[in-house]
Amino acid sequence: MLRQGQSKLQAVDFFCGAGGMSFGLSKAGVKVLAGIDNATECKKTYEANIPGAKFVKRDISTLTAPELARRLKIQIDDPALVFAGCSPCQFWSKIRTDKTKAAQTAFLLRQFEKFIRYFRPGFVVVENVPGLHTRKKHTILPDFIGFIERLGYAWDDGIINANNYGVPQNRMRYLLIATRLASTITLPAPVVDNRLTVSAFIGVANGFGEIAAGHRDTSDFQHTACKLSPDNLRRIRMTRKSGGDRSAWKDDETLQIDAYRGRDEIFRDVYARMYWDRPAPTITTRFNSLSNGRFGHPEEDRAISIREGATLQTFPEDFVFHGTNLNNIARQIGNAVPPELARRIGQHIISIASNG
Repeated sequence: MLRQGQSKLQAVDFFCGAGGMSFGLSKAGVKVLAGIDNATECKKTYEANIPGAKFVKRDISTLTAPELARRLKIQIDDPALVFAGCSPCQFWSKIRTDKTKAAQTAFLLRQFEKFIRYFRPGFVVVENVPGLHTRKKHTILPDFIGFIERLGYAWDDGIINANNYGVPQNRMRYLLIATRLASTITLPAPVVDNRLTVSAFIGVANGFGEIAAGHRDTSDFQHTACKLSPDNLRRIRMTRKSGGDRSAWKDDETLQIDAYRGRDEIFRDVYARMYWDRPAPTITTRFNSLSNGRFGHPEEDRAISIREGATLQTFPEDFVFHGTNLNNIARQIGNAVPPELARRIGQHIISIASNG
């Protein structure tokens, strides 16, 4: 429990990316001191949207704890300090990625440990894909939990659905919260809200004008959609509105895709439309591509736009993304912690800090 009159919580966001965790924590009332990431593409986005926070462009494997103390003027054993570590998750993900490259970031949790050991912050937050918890052949998570227990932290963890924390997606995540300010701790309680559907967040009624595939929006609203090939335009035009999938054109020899011939049961969500009356699927780093999941607009003949993806991630309209191209920006959005989930995590730890 924080002492009476002690300043409010302050956070350092490790592996901050575009700033979803930082933005959400700040909206909860946590002062974000800095985000740390080695991704140059995220720097401008982070600095433009997280006022007062520094972007420390460093690889944490080479950044030392004393250096961080000097740069941010943070103290050891500060109960008001929060460390959030949402490291790159591709290695643990079910999505097919280049695992050789992803393996280089798989064990960044161990690099995170050196900062926790040195500073002993009041709180530690870890958010990642469920695979970090479920892939038993790797011992990194049990080792990390043993590490924080030896430092005197109480903790709770589990697999959560972000849809139970204000996010209009079925987005399963691993979440761990630890503190040394209390003897026991629980994760924030889930809240089922059936109103968190696609139609409640995007669509004409929510300020998203109808656009065609390939539309470019040069304003900060960024309602930009990727082009579609002539065949993909034909495919989505044949696909039923609100939830239709590629079964609509599987028997068309000119449109069926060789990989799915006679295998209609696999990867049913690719080339499919979102449902209006359901939460979106997980917004991934390729949500702007029709062929990478159920990312077709529920009604219009295109994949969802950059701003629609950001909105389904709960970024507000005035959060502007900066990048060299659409795929770069989509990657920033898909990799981010949904700000509303982060806000609720922030509210939860503020309550623990206040009440013990």
